[in-house]
Amino acid sequence: MPILQWADLSPDARRAALRRPAQQGADELHASVRRIIDDVRTRGDEALLEFTRRFDGVTLDAFEVSAEEFEWAETQLNDVQREALHRAIANVSRFHVAQLSDPIRVEMSPGVVCERHFRAIDRVGLYVPAGVAPLPSAAIMLAVPARIAGCPIRILCTPPRKDGKADPAVLTAARLCGIERVFKVGGAQAIAAMAYGTNSIPKVDKVFGPGNAWVTAAKMLVSNDPDGAALDMPAGPSEVLVIADTSARAEFVAADLLAQAEHSADAQVVLITTSVDLARDTLEQLEQQMQRLGREKTLRESIQHSRIIMVDSLETAFEISNEYAPEHLIVQVRDARSWLPRIRNAGSVFLGAWTPETMGDYCSGTNHVLPTYGFARAYSGLSMTDFLRRMTVQELSDDGLRDLGPTAIAIAQLEGLDAHANAVQVRLAHLDATGST
Repeated sequence: MPILQWADLSPDARRAALRRPAQQGADELHASVRRIIDDVRTRGDEALLEFTRRFDGVTLDAFEVSAEEFEWAETQLNDVQREALHRAIANVSRFHVAQLSDPIRVEMSPGVVCERHFRAIDRVGLYVPAGVAPLPSAAIMLAVPARIAGCPIRILCTPPRKDGKADPAVLTAARLCGIERVFKVGGAQAIAAMAYGTNSIPKVDKVFGPGNAWVTAAKMLVSNDPDGAALDMPAGPSEVLVIADTSARAEFVAADLLAQAEHSADAQVVLITTSVDLARDTLEQLEQQMQRLGREKTLRESIQHSRIIMVDSLETAFEISNEYAPEHLIVQVRDARSWLPRIRNAGSVFLGAWTPETMGDYCSGTNHVLPTYGFARAYSGLSMTDFLRRMTVQELSDDGLRDLGPTAIAIAQLEGLDAHANAVQVRLAHLDATGST
């Protein structure tokens, strides 16, 4: 994990220092994903069975999880695990319920009313990864807002294990959140199946959930097809950026970096610090902590393309962070909250020494499905608005049209769209002729 002096880097070297590993070979990746999508669209379940054998190493008799498998899953968790899921679901539910808004109604002028109403998306498809590790937390983050929004059709896809079953924790979490239909399909092929539908898996209007670079590419490709499905956001391999000063504890910083690095070999972790001693101590802590953690191989692969960046000031650190736009931003500096106004681009922010990113991943209440690849410059983390369509309504009385109609006519004429103007003019002429509606 190299230590880079930001002030000594050229513009090209700075861009290279902040480049995500998953952005390399993107054209070839998209071509491969396109072939998978086309195959699923053409051959449906047959293609899914072949991809499941090839990528997951299992031959399935059926994709959909049965009632018996749901019941089996619940027996695999102990009381402590079930209670943890219940508490996490309660916190995530509470935070997301608070995001709901009432309809808006504004009387713009006498007889002119504008409104905004919310409607749940009809059919949503939730994707829960299970590559390096099964993620019941992802099931919670997706299924809770889908349930609160009232989406009528909610399905979930997750890769099968080698024994042909879905992960029991994922199934239990999904059911606790009101998901009754789960399909054992993973990867880009799962996104294609939900976007276009097969004999076994119903088509949805929008796909949600994190995943590897293949899943993210599939979501972006199907969202560009009018026959496909919209996506929540580009949410690919995990990443974290930590800003730390001399007050930070190296063991905490290292632990936070490793917590994200263990997700996958293409995860990226970055430390920006003003302290040379902290940088060196963090490297020592990384080595010590990796040796006692279970996913050491994945950690070492991920750390290979991660960075420590030395800066002269915290102001520079936050400038770099805003340019990088991390999925997770951890701020371990003195009076961390005072720096919050400087943060513009980040998926989710963790302030202070006692706020590990793990808490947001699991149970603090915020959603952990967040934009990666720098898309936090334009996208937000998953929220209730992603499961709801915002629909505007307007209603004019005859007096309202008399008052505001000439404005519309004038603008229509500016644009040379006389049919637009005519739609108002014929009504105004009728009112002038009759004196009423």
